[in-house]
Amino acid sequence: MAALILNLDRVCLSDEQFYQLCQNNADFNFERTAKGELIIMPPVGGDSGNREADLIIDLGIWNRQTNLGYTFSSSTVFTLPNGANRSPDAAWIRRERYAALTPQQRQKFPPISPDFVIELRSVTDDLKMLHNKMQEYMEAGVKLAWLINPQQQQVEIYRLGKQVEVQDLPIELSGEEILPGFRLSLSRYL
Repeated sequence: MAALILNLDRVCLSDEQFYQLCQNNADFNFERTAKGELIIMPPVGGDSGNREADLIIDLGIWNRQTNLGYTFSSSTVFTLPNGANRSPDAAWIRRERYAALTPQQRQKFPPISPDFVIELRSVTDDLKMLHNKMQEYMEAGVKLAWLINPQQQQVEIYRLGKQVEVQDLPIELSGEEILPGFRLSLSRYL
């Protein structure tokens, strides 16, 4: 099952209306692009769900050891500066940036771009849609992003202000200066 995209650019859902739509339809995973498109995401299968959980665990363990920020799951929707509402498969935000949000902002869809995101392509994900999503993250100020693509045995590395780097079958990825000391072994994901 592929994602369903509804063009709502003339409907103009406010942030609060989008939040209520998500709350009233909790069985669905929604995202909204900066263009006003509503994306209804299909659930992932067992293999993708297991890989996604491993990503979050690896990122979370590193974060607990360093205590540098906060780790988020794919259930978290972020309101990006361009008005999009996006849910990366895993995300991380530096402690001081997230702490600067009000409790009310943290309770709903945080109005902040993560510092780091991971997208793990599942068999139902359209690659062009994922590329658009990754570009939206970069335009929103995400500093480092990884698109892990098991189907093509590749990883695309996005860095703020730089060209996308594509690596075939890398063994390990580095969090670089954004996540100092974080290393992700890709043997489970590709």
